[in-house]
Amino acid sequence: MPNAILAPPVRSSVLIVDDHALLRTGVANIINHEQDLFVVAEAANGIEAIAAFERHHPDVTLLDLRMPEMEGVEAVRQIRARDPQARLIILTTYDTDEDISRALRAGAKAYVLKDIAADALIACIHEVLAGKTYLAPAAAAKLAEGVTRVQLTPRELTTLRLMADGESNKEIARTLGISERTVKTHLSHLFEKLGVTSRTEAVRVATRRGLVRLD
Repeated sequence: MPNAILAPPVRSSVLIVDDHALLRTGVANIINHEQDLFVVAEAANGIEAIAAFERHHPDVTLLDLRMPEMEGVEAVRQIRARDPQARLIILTTYDTDEDISRALRAGAKAYVLKDIAADALIACIHEVLAGKTYLAPAAAAKLAEGVTRVQLTPRELTTLRLMADGESNKEIARTLGISERTVKTHLSHLFEKLGVTSRTEAVRVATRRGLVRLD
């Protein structure tokens, strides 16, 4: 009986999107070491990601969250609009509950942090290829924290963001067209909801929860 000819393993294609070339190279090396995976293309921002996706139709796309030209969440949204079956993984350093929930709402199938171990990243890719979702433990914990938090009113949120920008009560009042007494009332409600007693603590907690960004 002639020897059976083994068919080559089916390989899944991966698109890597990150504005840091060194990170793309490192992730590509990890992926290309796997017999069933290979990197089909790389992109440095969201606009390039969409073009590369349309050109190569990868089985899985890894995207950073903060990138020039177009951020990761918007790229996810636009790619999913073009292909509702697209499998997209956010790979980032940002882990606020707001970032995580935005990414998942846009259509990302997984959310992992850049300190993930190589074998865990490969496991995540395989999970997504199998049609499953994957959340890094730290991301899942942050998302749970966000679900249980007290919601802020639009005016309280605006006041919080102006305060994070360094505006005084008087400046906030002028910006919003309200009295300083009303600003103090909003701050009192904010402090109570966030469980803090000072402006500095409020900004720190709000930043951790993704309510404000200090870019």
